[in-house]
Amino acid sequence: MGRLFRKKKINTIVAEGGDEVHGGTGLHRVLNVRDLTFLGIAAVIGAGIFSTIGSAAFHGGPGVSLLFVITAVTCGFSALCYAEFASRVPVSGSAYTYAYVSFGELVAWIIGWALILEYAIGNIVVAISWSSYFNNLLQGLNIHLPYWLTTNLTTANEALAAVNEQLAKGAAATADMQAIIDGYNAAPALGSSKLFLNLPAFLIVALITALAYIGMKESKKSANAMVIFKIAVIIFVIVMGFFYVNTDNWNPFMPNGFTGVLQGVSAVFYAYIGFDAISTTAEECKDPQRDLPKGMMNALVICTILYILIALVLTGMVNYSELKVDDPLAYVFDNLGLKWIGYIISISAVVATTSVLLVFQLGQPRIWMTMSRDGLLPKRFSKVHPKYKTPAFATIITGFLVGIPAMFLPSSIMTDLTSIGTLFAFVLVCLGVLLLPKLQAGTQGKFKLPYVNGQFILPLLVAAFIFLFRDRVAASITNLFHENHQEVLFLIFILIAVVIAALTFIRKYSLIPVLGALSCMYLMIEIPVNSWFWFFVWMGIGLVIYFFYGYRKSKLANEQA
Repeated sequence: MGRLFRKKKINTIVAEGGDEVHGGTGLHRVLNVRDLTFLGIAAVIGAGIFSTIGSAAFHGGPGVSLLFVITAVTCGFSALCYAEFASRVPVSGSAYTYAYVSFGELVAWIIGWALILEYAIGNIVVAISWSSYFNNLLQGLNIHLPYWLTTNLTTANEALAAVNEQLAKGAAATADMQAIIDGYNAAPALGSSKLFLNLPAFLIVALITALAYIGMKESKKSANAMVIFKIAVIIFVIVMGFFYVNTDNWNPFMPNGFTGVLQGVSAVFYAYIGFDAISTTAEECKDPQRDLPKGMMNALVICTILYILIALVLTGMVNYSELKVDDPLAYVFDNLGLKWIGYIISISAVVATTSVLLVFQLGQPRIWMTMSRDGLLPKRFSKVHPKYKTPAFATIITGFLVGIPAMFLPSSIMTDLTSIGTLFAFVLVCLGVLLLPKLQAGTQGKFKLPYVNGQFILPLLVAAFIFLFRDRVAASITNLFHENHQEVLFLIFILIAVVIAALTFIRKYSLIPVLGALSCMYLMIEIPVNSWFWFFVWMGIGLVIYFFYGYRKSKLANEQA
């Protein structure tokens, strides 16, 4: 057990991240607070605001704006914990490195493996979304790519089945329905099946990977330009949209109750993932201990304000029931006959998703680079390009890991998987902060998490939560052996919350990290159980790799030997 949970010292980690340790081949320190804020906005304002917000509004109605507030507060707690870690442990590696300091090697590996879900797997979804927006943009210019080159087999089969179902019911074939039929029939045969591949998704990943490969300086300039453009478009949409808001559409505010609002958890949280990607650039910051915390909080506040305003505008312009579409922002203006605004939005959506791809393609290689330095991955992952000063091999592997699946896989389940992986990382970072002050008191950073004694506040909050959900708790306990898995997860959460509340009362834990951990746990249990199954499968694969490679090759293991 001691070997599985061996921990790294903060001073050792910081020294290992220095340029002098790597023979002058460290990363370029070129990022300031503004750059970090822009990178955070680049990661957060993307597919969420242009796509998944429509699905969340369909379930929650105008009340989805409250869900953005809840999610922002949850992310805010986590961001404060990230900021403390980033200030104390200013190296690339994000939550993986923080877990190595707080919990030990096995937990660090688990969280590093979970971060692959957030960055690499999440980017597959973003690439597929980018392809959809880009294809719509081309069609607006009367350029039509072959149908079989713009989607995957699963999505094509589902689209054809939906069309056939409508036709079987006697519906008249529309131009869009006929296009799906003709496109499917025109696809090349591949044995008894058809060949479909999402070529635009692969190409954009290849281009972004090339940009990430040639340097952070070039990447930050591109990200900053894209962020300025998409924020300008979003503010324009908010201002224009308010002139067409019908306040009757905000009534009822929560048409499906709070349960309906919570159905959008995965979609809304997916819109927020990525602000933690800022922490992966620690070794490229001019003053990481000062700038990383500021960059994270700035990005989170700006994005939250924009999300809430967009949610209110969308649900005010049309009835919430109309918003279950792939491009809700363009849809509401097309409904008003303002197609030119929809066209601008489509351009902005392409730019926005491109910036998300860029930040995530920057983040993943840097986590792998750090894991490689620790011996948990082969040494090639930590090689820094002598000219471009980037983790070259890790960047190329990330490109293949994202680009190839993006051509062939559907995006549906990956959104939920990405959210689980991210929330899991957030939980461990929040709990890790509680251990951090006890580790090395002499390693104070320039940002310290405010201490709020949770001894009495947290037990009262947990008691109030149980009281508000008393009917659900009672029903879940009464029907324990006949309940669905979602309610079992809910009961497990209640049990964990009670235990943490008791420990907080006894040990006087700081309120902010504990609330952050519990908030993230609650959002996790609202994600569909099917996604949990695949999450455990993913974790199982990761543990096999660790015990066959990382456990034996670990740098700490060799030092101990």
